[in-house]
Amino acid sequence: MASIPHPIQYQGSKRNLAHVILRYIPKNVDCLIEPFAGSAAITIAAAARQMAKTYLINDLNRPLAELLRLIVQFPIDTASFYEKLWNEQHGDSIEHYYRTRAEFNSTQDPRLFLYVLARCVKGSVRYNADGMFNQSPDKRRHGTLPQTMRSNIYGVSTLLNNKTEFSSVDFREVLVKAKKNDLVYMDPPYQGVCGDRDSRYFSGIDHEEFVIALAELNRREISYIVSYDGRRGEKTFGMLLPESLELTRVELDAGRSSQATLLGRDEVTYESLYLSPSLSAKLNHIPADYHQPKMQQYSLLEPHTEYA
Repeated sequence: MASIPHPIQYQGSKRNLAHVILRYIPKNVDCLIEPFAGSAAITIAAAARQMAKTYLINDLNRPLAELLRLIVQFPIDTASFYEKLWNEQHGDSIEHYYRTRAEFNSTQDPRLFLYVLARCVKGSVRYNADGMFNQSPDKRRHGTLPQTMRSNIYGVSTLLNNKTEFSSVDFREVLVKAKKNDLVYMDPPYQGVCGDRDSRYFSGIDHEEFVIALAELNRREISYIVSYDGRRGEKTFGMLLPESLELTRVELDAGRSSQATLLGRDEVTYESLYLSPSLSAKLNHIPADYHQPKMQQYSLLEPHTEYA
C-alpha cells in the first residue's frame, strides 16, 4: 500500500512500530481510542488499514489535539496557512522560527504549532517548567516542504474525516467512553525518563492512578493495549505494570536508539507492549509458542500475523 501520511513531526511517536502494534488489534473494532494520541500515529496507521469503524483522538495538550482536528476537518485551510508561514522564513529563518515560537506560546494557535514542530530540532518536542514550548530550530533544514505537508494533511483528512471525535481532557474521562467492542491504545507520557515531569510532554501522569484506571477497564472487560516501559541493553526504563492486572506482556524490538548510535554502542531498544485480558481472549488464533510471561521478566513474543 502507499506510504502512510504523517503531517506532524514528533520524536518518540509510535510511527515506526505501528505496523507491529497493529498486529495485536482484533478484527471488527467499533472505535479505536487513543487517550494519549500525540501525533496519532497508531490511529492514522489503523485507519489506513480500515481497522476500525470510528476513532477517538484525545491529548491533554490542547493545541496538539486541536491541530489534529484542523488537519482532519479543514485540510485546505491548514495546508495553506502552513505554506504561507513556511514561505515567510527565508529572510532570516532562525529569527523567524523564534518569533513564530514566541507567538505560539502566547496564543496557543495550533496552526503555528504545526510549523514549529516541522522546523524544530529533529521533531524533538520540549517544554519548560511553565509549559512553554522551548525547543530550538534545526539550523540545517527549513522544515517539511509545503507540497509534502499538503499531501500529508490531505492524506490524513481522507482517512479520518467524518469518522473521528477529538478531545483534550484527562485520560480517565476518555476511558469511561470505551465499550466492549472498542479498542483502547495507550502510550502515556514520562515513563522511564525523569519521574513525573518529562520535558518532552505537556504533563505527566501518576503511575498508581494509571494502574487503578487499568484495573477499572479490566473490570468492565474493555480491550486495551499499553506501550509503557522498556530497556536498552542492560538498562531498563520505567516501572513494570503489576502482575495483579493479569496483562500479557510483549517486548518489541525498536531498533538501535539514536543515542546508542552516536555513542557507537551496539544496543537495541526494546519497548514493552501490554495486552489486556479481554484483548488476549479475542486473539484466539495464537501460535503455540505464544504465552503469558512472568511480569518480572522480559519475553520476546511473536505477534499473530492474521491481524496485520
